[in-house]
Amino acid sequence: MLGELENNFSVLEKKILNLYKKFKDLSENHAETLEELKKLREEYAEEKRKNQILAEENKELKLYSAISGNAEHNRLMKNHINRLVKEIDMCVAELQNTGL
Repeated sequence: MLGELENNFSVLEKKILNLYKKFKDLSENHAETLEELKKLREEYAEEKRKNQILAEENKELKLYSAISGNAEHNRLMKNHINRLVKEIDMCVAELQNTGL
């Protein structure tokens, strides 16, 4: 009976040590994964910023192309001018409402 209990404790101790080792490995893996996630989020933010810059440059290039007379971008130019006129009208209305 006593030998059986010692054997059971020995088996249980081995299982606990094995579980502790797995826990420790998983904890290290989790820390590495969190670090990698942080790095990937930073890279994503940088790529997103670059994409926004490129999109703005593309918009400007299309606008310059339209200004230079490119027929393909005339609609873009008209829309841009219409937007600017609307902004000017809103500013004028705002000034009139404030009494300036």
